[in-house]
Amino acid sequence: MGDILAHESELLGLVKEYLDFAEFEDTLKTFSKECKIKGKPLCKTAGGSLRDSKSLTIQKDLVTAFDSGDQQVFFNLWEEHVPSSIRDGDSLAQKLEFYLHIHFAIYLLKHSIGRPDREELEERISYFKTYLETKGAALSQTTEFLPFYALPFVPNPMVHPSFKELFQDSWTPELKLKLEKFLALIFKASNTPKLLTIYKENGQSNKEMLQQLHQQLVEAERRSMTYLKRYNKIQADYHNLIGVTAELVDSLEATVSGKMITPEYLQSVCIRLFSNQMRQSLAHSVDFTRPGTASTMLRASLAPVKLKDVPLLPSLDYEKLKKDLVWGSDRLKAFLLQALRWRLTTSHPGEQRETVLQAYISNDLLDCHSHNQRSVLQLLHSKSEVVRQYMARLVNAFASLAEGRLYLAQSTKVLRMLEGRLKEEDKDAITRENVLGALQKFSLRRPLQTAMIQDGLIFWLIDILKEPDCLSDYTLEYSVALLMNLCLRSAGKNMCAKVPGVVLKVLSDLLGHENHEIQPYVNGALYSILSIPSIREEARAMGMEDILRCFIKEGNAEMIRQIEFIIKQLNSEELPDGVLESDDDEDEDDEEDHDTMEADLDKDELIQPQLGELSGEKLLTTEYLGIMTNTGKVRRKGLASVQWSVDEPLRRPVTPGGHRTGYPV
Repeated sequence: MGDILAHESELLGLVKEYLDFAEFEDTLKTFSKECKIKGKPLCKTAGGSLRDSKSLTIQKDLVTAFDSGDQQVFFNLWEEHVPSSIRDGDSLAQKLEFYLHIHFAIYLLKHSIGRPDREELEERISYFKTYLETKGAALSQTTEFLPFYALPFVPNPMVHPSFKELFQDSWTPELKLKLEKFLALIFKASNTPKLLTIYKENGQSNKEMLQQLHQQLVEAERRSMTYLKRYNKIQADYHNLIGVTAELVDSLEATVSGKMITPEYLQSVCIRLFSNQMRQSLAHSVDFTRPGTASTMLRASLAPVKLKDVPLLPSLDYEKLKKDLVWGSDRLKAFLLQALRWRLTTSHPGEQRETVLQAYISNDLLDCHSHNQRSVLQLLHSKSEVVRQYMARLVNAFASLAEGRLYLAQSTKVLRMLEGRLKEEDKDAITRENVLGALQKFSLRRPLQTAMIQDGLIFWLIDILKEPDCLSDYTLEYSVALLMNLCLRSAGKNMCAKVPGVVLKVLSDLLGHENHEIQPYVNGALYSILSIPSIREEARAMGMEDILRCFIKEGNAEMIRQIEFIIKQLNSEELPDGVLESDDDEDEDDEEDHDTMEADLDKDELIQPQLGELSGEKLLTTEYLGIMTNTGKVRRKGLASVQWSVDEPLRRPVTPGGHRTGYPV
């Protein structure tokens, strides 16, 4: 009770101040009268009139310094009277301060009669440059401000196309209006009642805690995906080892009968054991006729693996499955699409997954070869958002596997449906992500690249990439990777040449994006389209080299070397000799025979079974068990890999999943 009495006067004063601020006049009179009757003292609060007068004077001084171009006076007042919590923590204040620095940097260029004083201009530019390297560096990853980081290095900004808007008559008055509104808001906020300030600070603390927890969750999910990819890689190596072991046992039995093992056979077995290109090249370089060579290599390369059998999954009745997918309820369709997808994504890489996929393909699960008016593929246009999304996820899972892509690419029917869904889908982000993911994987195949270019998909991609901050990480990464794959074709470059300024602006903005996963694809697209003379000419006119050199100062070693290649391409007059181009020969696909199943395929499931409701593998094996519908895997010969240095921009089509897991491109 004593603690309450000690602070009672201050608490009552806070209540009185708030009632006065909110203009509760009758309530305030009653409150004050009752406090007086009960003998409760009211703490005196500072009057607002004095503060209001002082605030107006400060605002006037700031605007006067703005108009006169007095940089030193302005920023002294700014730092003294605008709270550091707002200057450093409020995005609106940070953006305004950035533009204010630009205003003072170019003030002499806009207001001098004749040529501006060189020494004073250099001093202002130097001040702006120091700001960019210190406090302004925080905005270097923001697309809106990226071009202005080249301003201090441009000899004559007034004629540079990137800075055209700064020298328009309307720019300074608009900035002044923003400044006046900001100052009015800030100084009004300084008169905010203390009670309201306490409430806001408490809420901000909770918000920061939630943001921190969310960031931890994102990091945990990212680590989980990394571990899942490692697990899948280990599983694939394990199954490969099982197969080779069985062959070696057969060979040992043959030697008992007197049959000799040739060095060529031993070499082929060892090549199968080495999973990546580096190990393959090592296997080719070793002399297997020397005793002990092969065993030494294997012991050095293979970690001990605990062997266990992976059974094949039960066969299914695909006729019944397809019938229910077409004619069943939306809920049943969603559960079936989910279960069929899980069969692919959770099966063990190797024989088990290959058998599942071959069963799907041989039974034409998606009705890719059907001419019926109602087919499984038509679920992409279902009225149910859940069914549309789950169908898109399943198609994306198919496209994640080389044989699945071959099945889907038999005709352009699937491609056309996906393109239509991509452009129509605006309700469900995950549906669009999976449709885009499937199309990006399709772009490994040349005939489908050609069709997408002819359908104008490049223009659609450029349009959505104008606002990258509005896109999810998955959509952004796969959009840029798809754009790069299409730009590697001469037809794609020619499409870009129709709107070179727009394409170059989008790609240069993406160079500074905070999502660093997209940078190899941005670099690859830039390098490719700069082989067109008209695009090089446009890039030089917009000062692309200055923009690129800004990133050389900030990027890592690999990024720097790639940008140096791009600058070299920008300044060239013709294609370098010996550069491999992705031409228009349709007889050869660009893809490697690699499979990459992403964890994103199963994220954020929309449906959960109710009590007694079947789902997943249990639904399939209980209601749709079949007889002998599994078929053997017919292996397709993979293409020889084309090797490029990581220092160079990408020049062959890739998928983000394959690029991250280190498959040769």
